[in-house]
Amino acid sequence: MLKKKERMCKIVDDRKMKILAAVVDEYIRTGEPVGSKAISKLEHINVSSATIRNDMAVLEQLGYLEQPHTSAGRIPTFQGYRFYVDNVITHPDLSDEEKAKLDDMLGDENTPEELLVQNAATALTELTQCAAVVTDSVPKFSVISKVEVIPTGKRLYVILLITSNGSIKNKACRLEFDLSHEQLDFFTHYIEENLNGVSVEELSEEMFDKMVAAVSAYMVSLSPLVKGICELSEDLRHQEMTVKGGEKLLSCDELDKMEVVKFIGQKHEVTDILEDTFSGIQVRFGAEGSFAIGNSSMIVSTYRKDGRDAGSIGIIGPMRLDYKKIIPYVEYLTDKISYLMSGNDEDIINAADEHTDT
Repeated sequence: MLKKKERMCKIVDDRKMKILAAVVDEYIRTGEPVGSKAISKLEHINVSSATIRNDMAVLEQLGYLEQPHTSAGRIPTFQGYRFYVDNVITHPDLSDEEKAKLDDMLGDENTPEELLVQNAATALTELTQCAAVVTDSVPKFSVISKVEVIPTGKRLYVILLITSNGSIKNKACRLEFDLSHEQLDFFTHYIEENLNGVSVEELSEEMFDKMVAAVSAYMVSLSPLVKGICELSEDLRHQEMTVKGGEKLLSCDELDKMEVVKFIGQKHEVTDILEDTFSGIQVRFGAEGSFAIGNSSMIVSTYRKDGRDAGSIGIIGPMRLDYKKIIPYVEYLTDKISYLMSGNDEDIINAADEHTDT
């Protein structure tokens, strides 16, 4: 049995696909409903207005187009954008001038990694006039390298957790009474035996529940320290997301401002989306329930370090985006970041020359 996308491709023949692409392209360019007369004037559409109207009616029945007003032209639905992105558009190569401009905005091998990612976000914001979404390096591939408990006051202790990728987390915990040197030594050795060298990805509530039970058998007052480490590990398992140029979302008439505010506030939900974007460049639509802003789209891609996915970067804006232009920008920047972070690794260089599917 054919998959749904394959069945839809059979229903939408080449001519209808060209007409759908033309409607989407014209709507992206003008922001106005597109009529059959405007499509018939395009050089690559060699059919009559009547045929175009019939095909547009079929595309409307399939859910790819809609007519906002009687006797008006048609505009793409989010299903239409999805079909357009998945099956129609090609991603033209950037010109040498465009690549040089992006390189200047990004930095070189001497630029700190964090600054590379932030520079890429700034470049995307300036070039697309959309907001950029960025996640810091994914910590789940690193391991716990050190956990230390530091007395800082009466019954007050600070837990310091350090990972192999340099992430540092700390948390203050107040206990019922001060710990003796013996109790601190016991806890330190216990944590070293059970956590040092453990991948952040392997950390779980079940693991920490067992640790709480184990230390409680020795001294119940130690359990808050284990719970504190559990909370720190939860922070590590979530990527840090930032939105650069959020004011561009708030000033966009095509987006609901309350939905934009909600989107910016629900970072954990959005980072979960970005964590799933580890298969090259992808386009997500808010109308598909991906995130809070209904009439929006997000174009994101991953960057890699030493052969592993390390984070993601992209843009978010209205569905009426110039995908043909923006996708190559996002793709080039993430490939170049991967190239620079991986010490100009040959595999990354080769990957930068290949286009990934949306």
